[in-house]
Amino acid sequence: MGDLWGPTMFFSVLGFIFLGYPVAFVLAGTALGFAFLGSVFGDFDLILLRALPDRTFGVMSNYTLLAVPYFIFMGTLLEKSKLAEDLLETIGVLFGSFRGGLAIGVVGVGMLFAAATGVVGASVTAMGLISFPVMQRHGYREDISLGVISAAGTLGQIIPPSIVLIVLGDQMGVSVGALFRAAVIPGLGLAACYVTYIIVMALARPGSMPPMKEAGSTTNGIALARRVLRSMLPPIILILVVLGSIFIGIATPTEAGSLGAVGAILLSSLNRRFSMRILQEVMEDTVRLTVMVIFLLIGSTVFTLVLRGFDGDLWIADILSNLPGGALAFLLLVNLLVFFLGFFIDFFEIAFIIVPLVILPAQILGIDLVWLAIILAVNIQTSFLTPPFGFSLFYLRGVTPTSVPTSQIYKGAIPFIGMQLIVLFGLIFWVAT
Repeated sequence: MGDLWGPTMFFSVLGFIFLGYPVAFVLAGTALGFAFLGSVFGDFDLILLRALPDRTFGVMSNYTLLAVPYFIFMGTLLEKSKLAEDLLETIGVLFGSFRGGLAIGVVGVGMLFAAATGVVGASVTAMGLISFPVMQRHGYREDISLGVISAAGTLGQIIPPSIVLIVLGDQMGVSVGALFRAAVIPGLGLAACYVTYIIVMALARPGSMPPMKEAGSTTNGIALARRVLRSMLPPIILILVVLGSIFIGIATPTEAGSLGAVGAILLSSLNRRFSMRILQEVMEDTVRLTVMVIFLLIGSTVFTLVLRGFDGDLWIADILSNLPGGALAFLLLVNLLVFFLGFFIDFFEIAFIIVPLVILPAQILGIDLVWLAIILAVNIQTSFLTPPFGFSLFYLRGVTPTSVPTSQIYKGAIPFIGMQLIVLFGLIFWVAT
């Protein structure tokens, strides 16, 4: 079979994933199966598999990836201790007297919650549970409410300390701190686009986003100041300390993550929201997601090793680096593939399957890997928001009442998809030129 082993193995893995088999086991199992078959035909040297124990140990001892469970713990604890809910209600009171103010508050909370959790599923689910009933109660149009919630929840893909960026940094061999710094402008830019859209819609269709009736009586005075100091200031300080320590360079993402985890415990304790039951739930969620990431990474390590044994990485690099149109064609093709795969498989699968294969051609074409990572993060964010398969829409569907039609969720997401595509293509053309 010669040169066909690599392409056949790559598409076989995608086929098994689309059939619904667990991704980590598909990656490792398919790779080992092809390694055996390749050795039978004399096209693969099984001695390469001797590197697997060292590579597996390297995954388990990866210092950068240690930041993942810390940030998951921090975000999950802030969610389960209801601190995020208090934050939303306070911002709602501050902005609620304005048309669209509650929606702007949702975007603001989405940014802060994204910075706290870095996990889209947690952000969208929490925002749906907390925000949608409040927006319904105050007369917000369903499609607008759902669109704002789903878009604000996906900001966890790009706003630091995003777990997506931590994984991309590890896979691409670039500084996580550099990724965090680069992601600030696109993340804030997207949030600004959302707020602008909300303001325009509130002016154009006043009845779609009315002001909160009770906001006017509670937006002044010492009571509000105390509420802001109690509900808003501590989480904001925690996030700024965590991110600031990374940006300034006095702490690694792992060290900052551990600081964030301790800070979340202190905040929940000071608010009398910390208990052994909550701690158990948070630790179970943290372990579950962390183990999933580790198993995926081990599986991708086996897959990458065998694929390189068949020179499959060189085959992919040769195709992608010799496209007509150079860097622009490469970025458009890779992003189209990632966008499509984002409908069917989670980000982690994409990061461990696709990302290692595009690094070499990107380097050949002179593309900055930091900005390639940012583009991929924005791409996945957009894919997660796009009907009918977007993961964020599924998360939101799971926490909204059955009386709400799925079509309303799709309708609400469309304007935000347009904004994200504008930012995505802007980044692609900027990096390519």
